[in-house]
Amino acid sequence: MKAAAVDYLEVTKARYVSGYKIHVSFNDGMERIVDFGPFLAKARNPDTTDYRDLSKFKRFSIHDGDLMWGDYQMIFPITDLHRGEIS
Repeated sequence: MKAAAVDYLEVTKARYVSGYKIHVSFNDGMERIVDFGPFLAKARNPDTTDYRDLSKFKRFSIHDGDLMWGDYQMIFPITDLHRGEIS
């Protein structure tokens, strides 16, 4: 799908898929399934490693166009999500 031109990128929808994968939709029409598993496996910060617990991982939200967990405990650059690759 070709992305539409927008002034800024934002997440418009996100839904849990399975494991640590989330289907993310953007305001330019792009959609990605992002796998957060490899990132969480390497994480060392206790604020982040808490989200290895799937029940906690599934409690994400969209706030001001960003996909986030907790009170900004875990958040990623929108361009990384848009590419479908986080580090």
